[in-house]
Amino acid sequence: MSIVDTPERRQLRELTRAFVTREVLPHLDDWERAGEVPRALHATAAKLGLLGIGFPESVGGSGGDLLDSIIVTEELIRSGGSSGLVAALFTHGIALPHMVAAAGARTGGSLGGRLGGTASPADDSLIERYVRPTLSGTMIGALAITEPDGGSDVAGIRTTARRDGDHYVVNGSKTYITSGHRADFVTTAVCTDFPGSGELTLLVIDKGSPGFTVGRRLEKLGWHCSDTAELSFADVRVPVANRIGAENTGFLAIMQHFAAERLSLATQAYATAQRCVELAVRWCRDRETFGRPLASRQLIRHRLAEMHTRAEAARSYVHDVAARVAAGEPVVTEVAMAKNMAVAACDHVVDQALQLHGGFGYLRDAEVERHYRDARILGIGGGTTEIMNEIIAKGMGL
Repeated sequence: MSIVDTPERRQLRELTRAFVTREVLPHLDDWERAGEVPRALHATAAKLGLLGIGFPESVGGSGGDLLDSIIVTEELIRSGGSSGLVAALFTHGIALPHMVAAAGARTGGSLGGRLGGTASPADDSLIERYVRPTLSGTMIGALAITEPDGGSDVAGIRTTARRDGDHYVVNGSKTYITSGHRADFVTTAVCTDFPGSGELTLLVIDKGSPGFTVGRRLEKLGWHCSDTAELSFADVRVPVANRIGAENTGFLAIMQHFAAERLSLATQAYATAQRCVELAVRWCRDRETFGRPLASRQLIRHRLAEMHTRAEAARSYVHDVAARVAAGEPVVTEVAMAKNMAVAACDHVVDQALQLHGGFGYLRDAEVERHYRDARILGIGGGTTEIMNEIIAKGMGL
């Protein structure tokens, strides 16, 4: 029995599949056109325990670990959902872990290292004010790191936070923020020294704070059901009580949680590939050309076999690396390799799957068309393919 194929995880798959079939598939096309998923979906997922998977019960989660989160992500896509839906519904997976880790000394949380020593009452307060409501589906959170002129240069963040008594005064801007329009709060990376100094701190900034503006909804190639926003801060006063961990521990906090984010994206990639293999096989069995099913032709069968091989190999490697991360192993290089391997497999498979669908694959009515668009972001988000290659090269001693 594989580590991801236990009786409990099979039940988790069944629960996720039922959720997608009942709550997602009848509405996903409408959400794609609306540019967001409804808030009620968060509440429904929370009642089923799906929203809290991977978060300890002590903070309002459902328990489980990184592997359980991967199971949910994988099954959500393979059941007919999409990576865009994962981004929209599970944005808290990147918005909350830093808070849970900072409060870990008191809560016993296991989602990362404890930041800034012993947890403070302020860290406990963040659990009550933001983590529990989000995991119950009544709040939505986002993570704001990327800036208009920053890209992957996290240490070069220029949004500043100047201490003024019991508050920080925040000035700057963020972009490409997933769930930025719907979010009730944003876990925000700010510089507590001069811009670009690398001295970063994480602050939780409430939507509606004076000076905090949510800009235009960004229109994208894919992930249409996941809203994306630009944010700006003009003398926004944020209570010191909204700081996550100690001052100037933000860079470490961000780096500690990149592994889980990158493995989530890797999971979305191989699961999208698997789903596209299934769609292509079904199409090639049913579609006839020149009086014969497409699948009767050796060229088509071999192409499907190669697609299946790439998807399954990526799945196996991502699972292996995720198990090592869950066990506490420092496998930064392997995480980068897993992401790049899964993204490469996905890129190849979705392209071939759409090609096999012919003209129909180019229509919005084809599920494979959505996966083709959604897949393109996976080699960019959470660290680009090029950044992953640099990490791998360093791991090789180059």
